[in-house]
Amino acid sequence: MTIEDRLTLFPVSTAIQNDKMMISGCDVEALAEEHGTPLYIYDQTELDRAAGLYRRALAESWPGAWSVTYAGKAFLNAAIAKWAAGHGFKVDCTGAGEIGIAVHAGLKRAQILVHGVNKSEEDLLAALRHAGTIVVDNLSELRKIANLAGTGPIPELWLRFQPGLAVQTHHAATQTGHEGSKFGMSEMQIMEAAAFCRQHGLPLKGIHFHQGSQFRDPSPLQPAIEKALDLAQEIGLSGEWHFSPGGGWGVAYHEDELPQPDVQEYLRAVTEWTRESCQRRGMDLPHLHLEPGRSLVARAGVAVYRVGTVKQTGDRTWLLVDGGMADNPRKALYGARYSCLTVTKAMENPTEKFSIAGPFCESGDILVDEILLRPIEEGELIAIPVSGAYHISMASNYNGARRPAVLLVENGKIRVIVTREMINDLMMRQIST
Repeated sequence: MTIEDRLTLFPVSTAIQNDKMMISGCDVEALAEEHGTPLYIYDQTELDRAAGLYRRALAESWPGAWSVTYAGKAFLNAAIAKWAAGHGFKVDCTGAGEIGIAVHAGLKRAQILVHGVNKSEEDLLAALRHAGTIVVDNLSELRKIANLAGTGPIPELWLRFQPGLAVQTHHAATQTGHEGSKFGMSEMQIMEAAAFCRQHGLPLKGIHFHQGSQFRDPSPLQPAIEKALDLAQEIGLSGEWHFSPGGGWGVAYHEDELPQPDVQEYLRAVTEWTRESCQRRGMDLPHLHLEPGRSLVARAGVAVYRVGTVKQTGDRTWLLVDGGMADNPRKALYGARYSCLTVTKAMENPTEKFSIAGPFCESGDILVDEILLRPIEEGELIAIPVSGAYHISMASNYNGARRPAVLLVENGKIRVIVTREMINDLMMRQIST
């Protein structure tokens, strides 16, 4: 693979001009100088491109009603919630905190969908007050909803099914639909939940499942769709009912993983299997929901770090940068593989092998195991692509790290959508004795 291949991992607007990396017309080096590092840059053009791809493919391949629910767990703040709503998407919120962000962004009840395997009373009260849909994970949660529901409207309820089938992902921790997973209900539990809804007059409107995240082969979805539709028919879902076979479609993080997984192939498979399965059963076509998160935002985000130290240990040359597992724990959690380019002179011939690691007190604080780059000196900037999902949303204050600023750029315009944490921010929750 070539440096040109590596560049295709970056947002579509990325270009190298006069030996400088530009994203949507913005000079990345200048952004780092002004806003500091680590720095996360999101490209609005790439976000809109990915959203449009889902909308067009679903409109072409599904004959009935459909919608997209943006998985907020990938990356959520007020600006991203407004962006998702602007494309007509719902926003999937896990718990009261994410619901609060969606409400702060001005989303209406119908635009908020709530997930979670262990929703607290606070979570459920927020969902009952603000959400249009609650995806019910278990029978205990269903009983709590019945007890907490007041005189106001109750959101539509979908039951989360555990199909006992996993998709192939890069790590077991990203699989969710297999037997024994903590997510969802068995067939017998779904039947019991549906009976409970009927007995208590709860608005059961749909069924949902999710098999995993970052998969590239849709074929394991077909038997899960069959099982879920069998259940939907058995519990009597008909008319204007809802069906969600989840999301989790993958993206390429490294040039060795190119070409990018084809969203259209994935959607053609899901829509064809669902349509044919409903027709065989004589079922009404459901309102079809997809839940992409990563495949909407991962490629839109770029993480920028400054090299503080270049050092040799054994047979490794280390680039030690000013961020790592505190803003991107995916390498430590899942063994995720990343690529990178230098922010200046990115297209020069790569002749030296480096490993890239952060400043934190963990041997697992590594961003890139080994990569060929041009010779690099201390003080230079590197950019890691495909950093838009499960970085900032999973960031921490480990070792007193302050979470980075996040910028949204479009055609030379720059918006700060998340401010950089300062030391005073860390002190806000401390209590002096």
